[in-house]
Amino acid sequence: MEIVGSIIRYILCNIIVIVIACFINSNVVFGHGEQPLSKIAIHKAVFSLQSNASITASPSVLGAMGEDTEWVTVDLDYPSPSGGDFVGVFSPAKFDSSTCWPGSDRKEQGPFICSAPIKYKFVNSTTGKTSLSFQLINQRADFSFALFSGGIYNPKLVAISNSISFANPNAPLYPRLALGKSWDEMTITWTSGYNINESTPFVEWSLTGKSPALSPAGTLTISRNSLCGSPASTVGWRDPGFIHTSFLKNLWPNMEYTYRLGHLLLDDTYIWSKQYSFKSSPYPGQDSLQRVIVFGDMGKGERDGSNEYSNYQPGSLNTTDQLIKDIENIDIVYHIGDTTYANGYISQWDQFTAQVEPIASRVPYMTASGNHERDWPNTGSFYDTMDSGGECGVLAQTMFYVPAENRANFWYTSDYGMFRFCIADSEHDLREGSEQYKFIEHCLATVDRQKQPWLIFAAHRVLGYSSDYFYGMEGSFEEPMGRESLQKLWQKYKVDLAFYGHVHNYERSCPIYQNQCVNSEKSHYSGTVEGTIHVVVGGGGSHLSKFSDITPFWSIYRDYDWGFVKLTAFDHSSLLFEYKKSRDGNVYDSFTISRDYKDVLACVHDGCEATTLAH
Repeated sequence: MEIVGSIIRYILCNIIVIVIACFINSNVVFGHGEQPLSKIAIHKAVFSLQSNASITASPSVLGAMGEDTEWVTVDLDYPSPSGGDFVGVFSPAKFDSSTCWPGSDRKEQGPFICSAPIKYKFVNSTTGKTSLSFQLINQRADFSFALFSGGIYNPKLVAISNSISFANPNAPLYPRLALGKSWDEMTITWTSGYNINESTPFVEWSLTGKSPALSPAGTLTISRNSLCGSPASTVGWRDPGFIHTSFLKNLWPNMEYTYRLGHLLLDDTYIWSKQYSFKSSPYPGQDSLQRVIVFGDMGKGERDGSNEYSNYQPGSLNTTDQLIKDIENIDIVYHIGDTTYANGYISQWDQFTAQVEPIASRVPYMTASGNHERDWPNTGSFYDTMDSGGECGVLAQTMFYVPAENRANFWYTSDYGMFRFCIADSEHDLREGSEQYKFIEHCLATVDRQKQPWLIFAAHRVLGYSSDYFYGMEGSFEEPMGRESLQKLWQKYKVDLAFYGHVHNYERSCPIYQNQCVNSEKSHYSGTVEGTIHVVVGGGGSHLSKFSDITPFWSIYRDYDWGFVKLTAFDHSSLLFEYKKSRDGNVYDSFTISRDYKDVLACVHDGCEATTLAH
């Protein structure tokens, strides 16, 4: 009887008229209850409007001088304040039954607020008369502010503010650079409110000081029907605008380029973004200073203190700010999964791209697929969880470009100078014989180590080694079917470093071959490539993960803190590895590798084929 009941509940959860109820019940499953917006029981909101309560937002027009971010003051005056009062920011400003998705059940008590706020802040006032400050970004629609009493679990709508908006809500914003499929190509992706029947998108770009060229851009968008479930298709839905990508080709190596985003309107008016710049990639194998950042699991934070109830990304802004501070000494960034932690609340993707704009507009910002981007039942995910909140990879593969043959399969090769990165998608099958396994072997096998000596493997989940508390409880210290499937490839092709996120801490292993440490050094490695060093670098910003009480023999350094890794290739023979904390940017773990090409060729252990004396 219990099994039958479970089946019925599962079927009902797929019926649109009660999808919000399913969403509320599934919070703990898909997001561990940590996405701030998932905590608000918005489907239970009821009218409690008070004539003697007021909420006013100013200024009414934002971005009058072309700004894409502005601070707003919200003045509150209402009787009977309580401890759970909060102000939600809604965009579009109108949030009533007309915004409900088709098929919604409107027989319940109003006001039928069918979308969650894009952010919120607790009032914490004893008098009911106070002011709050919010930082807003241009998100292609107007804004209003709603005062609720009753707390986030039983919200009662007390007052609604006036509407405010940016001077041009459709403006092209938040450029994200990414490497193309060839070394001399850079892609630029951005977001606007202009569809192709309203404007022609393009990029104006040039070598610094030279005559500009124009490159056209393609345009994509996302509909509710593209998404796999709630909240992404229900209370978390927000129109994502239009996502444009332009391909800048035939770039000269290591040169400074300037660019700006443009839209030509139907009346021949040009709409321009700010001007930006980037340095093109080095020629593969080029001997020059090359600096790479690697981390996972960052998410977004709010500089105005919004959503503080969750405290979900306490390290996110610190990581972002350290990278911005050091941007002149960074050439490329690899964010290996769990990018925004939007978990189905689509407004958060805009907020994340705005947060990383000072980084992603200057250097290629390469992403990988994580469970919070991809996983959803019966959609082809290798893990049958609800961690993506119904996004099932659609937002991730649209908002950020990656040079994959099929962007729905988020695995790709990424060459940068003396580095080759083989980026795997841990949310798809990678066992031997799978399509992805064949890709990984091809990526590793086709690198010319004389030109690109630094061979890196990266994936979101820990496919190698981690002494995370939960992995320790399982006794595996890894993701099941991880290293069992891939270890022989790492060993055969002499992978130098393997990076993982998913576990929110930092840990470095010894060089490992056949599950054993093959080098007792900790700070400097030289000569032959004897094993792969595995690094967990999932402390980009999300809540930290505890370590197991057991410290395995292969664990060289571990840190319960937020941070990221910086790799500096000085030349073909010298690599510096640094782990930096996000709180201060200082180095807390480091080592160097020194070797020549002949050391890569050398046979170690059983790593070379048997030879004969035949002539």
